[in-house]
Amino acid sequence: QLSEDVERVSENPAEERGGEMGVHEDASSVILPDSELGTSAPSLRFSKTCLKNVFSVILLFIYLLLMAVAVFLVYQTISDFREKLKHPVMSVSYKEVSLYDAPGIAFYPGKAQLLSCKHHYYDHIPPLVNPGQQGKIECSTWRINYTDPFTNQTMKYALVVQGPRDVKKKELVFLQFHLNETDQDFSAIDYLLFSSFQEFINSPEKAEFMKDCESSYSSWKFSGGFRTWVKMSLVKTKEEDGSETVEFKQETSVVNYIDQRTKPRSDQLFFVVFEWKDPFIQTVQDIITANPWNMIALLCGIFLALFKAADFAKLSVKWMIKIRKRHLKRRSQAMNHIS
Repeated sequence: QLSEDVERVSENPAEERGGEMGVHEDASSVILPDSELGTSAPSLRFSKTCLKNVFSVILLFIYLLLMAVAVFLVYQTISDFREKLKHPVMSVSYKEVSLYDAPGIAFYPGKAQLLSCKHHYYDHIPPLVNPGQQGKIECSTWRINYTDPFTNQTMKYALVVQGPRDVKKKELVFLQFHLNETDQDFSAIDYLLFSSFQEFINSPEKAEFMKDCESSYSSWKFSGGFRTWVKMSLVKTKEEDGSETVEFKQETSVVNYIDQRTKPRSDQLFFVVFEWKDPFIQTVQDIITANPWNMIALLCGIFLALFKAADFAKLSVKWMIKIRKRHLKRRSQAMNHIS
């Protein structure tokens, strides 16, 4: 029995060692796969995370570039709008009419005398029957005296005649003047045009009205011994304060008058015709091409893109920080597990 007990005692250490060896072999067999996972899986995770981070950084730089472009567009839009406000564009529009408001024609004949005045239609002027003789005056005329608006000392005599009105019938006004003597080498009669003969009639202070007209409108001349044909066009200009000014543009043509009177004369004859050039009234006004609503809409779109870009950049940064923390956490866990 003793020998059997000794043999058992002597055999137990080998079994215990074998058990310890088995336990160590089991532990090594369990740890081995973990070590293999620690070498392969983290490397794959690290490469994916690196690619994601690089991609996020590239997207962040792209959106920062877009934000810079948007800021530049905002600055350029505001600068263009301010420049267009300073430099408006002249707009010209045409309005067709069948009847004009009859203009006023103010003549300054001096020593010359009005012989005849008549309204004709369809561009037809009959031959003169008694040139140089007193004829019919079938126009609305008004004689007025007033002081010169530039000197306030010289008295001026003006003969105001109602101009043509019906543009469709080609209404014209034909006038004949006679000057018996002149002390100048060249004889001419001054005249000016103003917008409305009716305003002149309705004006209580006609002398002041004529002074204002002479200050505002330009004057022209027509010579003796010719027939001067004046074709008028009306231009209205709208000012920035809302007021409206009127001026006339003229196209004149001069035709020589052949004096067929039997006896040679030393007097001078003046012939002048007034008619409208076309039925269009030209309106000129300054307009601002910059539309504030378009600019506001563009700025709203740009600012919305800026806010979206900033929001995306903020989320991208948060996501990158979160991915970085997660990667560090997994790495620390893997190192703890390996240790």
